[in-house]
Amino acid sequence: MVETVEISRVNIRDSLSLDISVWMLHPDDWNFRPKMVFSNEQLQILCAVEGTLLAHIDLEPEHVEILMRDRVAELRVKFQVQGMHGRLNDIHPIIADGKAKKLATANWKTTQPVEFQ
Repeated sequence: MVETVEISRVNIRDSLSLDISVWMLHPDDWNFRPKMVFSNEQLQILCAVEGTLLAHIDLEPEHVEILMRDRVAELRVKFQVQGMHGRLNDIHPIIADGKAKKLATANWKTTQPVEFQ
């Protein structure tokens, strides 16, 4: 299950693009099905299964114009798990190239239709 969803940035690329961080409860959890809804100058990300509100953001007029034109939004998702991601306190360098190991993250990019209310 999804613990929290944070919208970090809204851009205009080819269409409206949202960068979001999704914090999952368990590393083996794959249950993230977003549904996008736009109403009253606000874009909402809902759980498609349960219908609960995961995150929302107020859009600027130029973002609304692009959203009305395309009727889709691009989601750039960074999945993270509590206890696995966050601050790396102990850096274990790779002797071969002298760089520190990084925490693994999963990224996902999709284009979602937007429902207008």
